[in-house]
Amino acid sequence: MSPNMSSESAFEPGERGGSRQGSTPRCSIIVRVYNEERHIGRLLAGILQQSLRDVEIILVDSGSTDATVAIASRFPVRIMTIDPEEFTFGRSLNIGCRAARGEFLVMASAHVYPVYDDWLERLLAPFEDPRVALTYGKQRGDERTQFSEHQVFKKWFSETTNLRQQTPFCNNANAAVRRELWLQHPYDESLSGLEDLAWAMWALQQGYHLAYVAEAEVIHVHQEAPRQVRNRYRREAMALAQLRPQARLSLWDVLKLWGGNVMSDLWHAAQEGKLRRAALSILQFRSMQFLGTYQGFRTKALTDELKYSFYYPLSPGSPQAATRRDGTPILYGQATEHGGVAADQEGA
Repeated sequence: MSPNMSSESAFEPGERGGSRQGSTPRCSIIVRVYNEERHIGRLLAGILQQSLRDVEIILVDSGSTDATVAIASRFPVRIMTIDPEEFTFGRSLNIGCRAARGEFLVMASAHVYPVYDDWLERLLAPFEDPRVALTYGKQRGDERTQFSEHQVFKKWFSETTNLRQQTPFCNNANAAVRRELWLQHPYDESLSGLEDLAWAMWALQQGYHLAYVAEAEVIHVHQEAPRQVRNRYRREAMALAQLRPQARLSLWDVLKLWGGNVMSDLWHAAQEGKLRRAALSILQFRSMQFLGTYQGFRTKALTDELKYSFYYPLSPGSPQAATRRDGTPILYGQATEHGGVAADQEGA
């Protein structure tokens, strides 16, 4: 099946997690999936518990061989397909966006899940400003997350909201764009990653700005072997080199960044009383991160701004305390993550 052809699971949208047929939903949530049976149920259960009910959910599956599609089919979703050999991150998103009817397009990784029931409301609120083209929210890890990745999340996603961001950093694991602008400029299907950064660069060039919403928080679960960590950073570096071909990243740069991040992680781990159990994973994660970066980028280089956003360590002496806020935390359980919420609502 070509990437422009799709199959859909039949469903009747409910009042939560699905817009009434024939209406234009407030937003469409597009989720790329491939063998996500461990995670997809929790994400979909979290969406169904959102205070914003006027949504549609679209999954784009690239050939899952596990129970991903079976689990997702228990929820009010539309399931599109793309052949694995045709997959790129941008192409998969474009398939979902073309099928979407919502005023706004929300991108969510299949292995994230919202923390609060107002996640969508918070993520979409900045669009009240007509000059906002894209919003993205905070990401944090859970007990399965490696220590260094916790540090990456803290560095990339601060505790402070910024409603007029003028730099292109963003992340499509938890983001939204205006559909009318996506129609003008779909995601770049040629990139090996960072299609979100490329789109944000275009939006800024058109005179729009981005909004970061710390309150639109999700938990992002990466359960990766060392080789998968290396490959993730390698493909992102390849994309970054394509977007910024004029820059250079030398082996000396990589070694300095590796050393700085390792020392920073070890310092923070010691401050949190986690040094003994985290030390090995810190060395492993940062080694794979920067090996992959060097392999992907080679002699290409990063601008100082993007190098800081992606790779520089969290500063030692200025830890950010997690903020408390109003809102109802979502309580996840075995039944809801396997379609229990959807079943309950269909029978309501």
